[in-house]
Amino acid sequence: MPFSDLTGARWRKSTRSNGTGACIEVGIAPSATGVRDTKLGEASPTLAFTRSQWNSFRTIVQHGRFDG
Repeated sequence: MPFSDLTGARWRKSTRSNGTGACIEVGIAPSATGVRDTKLGEASPTLAFTRSQWNSFRTIVQHGRFDG
């Protein structure tokens, strides 16, 4: 799996976060996107995606393929 560089990522809290502490942040960098837990901030483990992987994930979510 290729390394996804999140150096210089601009992190923002998800608009879907609801105030119960179950929040995520999404970090956008030039070549990668990361997802982390807001409660832990910079200390949080980060799930990193290449740009292509992130775009595929977003498409799947937007089309409701994860809805139960």
